[in-house]
Amino acid sequence: MGMMKEFKEFAVKGNVVDMAVGIIIGAAFGTIVKSLVADVIMPPIGLLLGNVDFSNLFIVLKNGADGAAAYASLADAQAAGAVTLNYGMFINTIISFLIVAFAVFMLIRNVNRLKRKEEAPAPAPTTKDCPFCLTAIPIKAVRCPNCTSNLESN
Repeated sequence: MGMMKEFKEFAVKGNVVDMAVGIIIGAAFGTIVKSLVADVIMPPIGLLLGNVDFSNLFIVLKNGADGAAAYASLADAQAAGAVTLNYGMFINTIISFLIVAFAVFMLIRNVNRLKRKEEAPAPAPTTKDCPFCLTAIPIKAVRCPNCTSNLESN
């Protein structure tokens, strides 16, 4: 019974809920980035490189059942049952990862910057307490103005 209570406390805590929301938003963000790479970034890059479609860059490791030596697209090769090495898809995945990593870096960088502003260091103290009468006196004082005790020996 105690374990169920502990689990309930753990599951209801704000950190677990925040983590779950972060995972869900992260998954949605991943699909947005995948679309950004496939539909926005890669077409101009492919155009600049001579109408290359990175998603269709592949090497046939083993021909399909029809025995064709060349396939027009990755979809044609997969439909024929050919075994392919899809290095173009790997390039797209690397670019997606770099975009996500950069976006997360920028987010964390800005959050850390905000935290640093909030956690500004406290100003240096300008007073200290006299060890004899406990009155607040200037930090550079060598004698207490209230009890006249010598503070240099302390």
